Amino acid sequence: MATDEAILRAVRTGRILPTLRFYAWEPACLSLGRAQKVTDVDQKALQTVGFDLVRRPTGGKAILHTDELTYSIVAPQEEPRVTGSIMESYRRLSAGLLRGLEQLGITDLAADQKVEQGQLEGPVCFEVPSNYEITVGGRKLVGSAQMRALGTVLQHGTLPLQGDISRICALLRSRPDPSYVHARATTVEETLGRSVTWESAAEALSAGLAETLNLHLEPGELTDEEFTWTEELRAEKYATDEWTSRV
Repeated sequence: MATDEAILRAVRTGRILPTLRFYAWEPACLSLGRAQKVTDVDQKALQTVGFDLVRRPTGGKAILHTDELTYSIVAPQEEPRVTGSIMESYRRLSAGLLRGLEQLGITDLAADQKVEQGQLEGPVCFEVPSNYEITVGGRKLVGSAQMRALGTVLQHGTLPLQGDISRICALLRSRPDPSYVHARATTVEETLGRSVTWESAAEALSAGLAETLNLHLEPGELTDEEFTWTEELRAEKYATDEWTSRV
């Protein structure tokens, strides 16, 4: 999370170009949405399994980050691919992600569903799709969220590759019904009937975004300044109880 915000700062100040980032989590981590109550979490259960806890700068509900590919996209708000309202930019980016999933061989995809507010209740992000999130056969496959700060857009999200999508239920105090989550969310492996490596998924999503959004992507590394900002943000914000337990 600190790295995503450091990239946002670098893009906002014109130090780097718009950035597409892929990453994974070690150890596994439960992340809360920006305004979600920390009391949703069963802290003892989380400590027992040795998972981390962090709060995202974006909204939404709890996500268990394990066996997945996580992406982030950062660009100035005037960039044509993210300009306009949040929903307009969200739909453009979802189209690129959807095209990448098609390149993995996934069919029956959709990213045009508008959700009634009443359906969004509950502590688990993958219990129900939000507006225009990607589903396969009606089940949520990609969870994404977006924030805007000082004219810059950050959208990040998660693509579960394999494993039990309902593992998060045992880490929340309300103990959501695992069967409910299973019925409404899925993984790439379950969808395809075969496993897909992190590298293959990253390559496919890169290609889908580049094709759909007419992008030329070049590999890169964090700058020294981004590394410095990441460490500062981690120490002063994301690793602190003041941030993680503030709601």
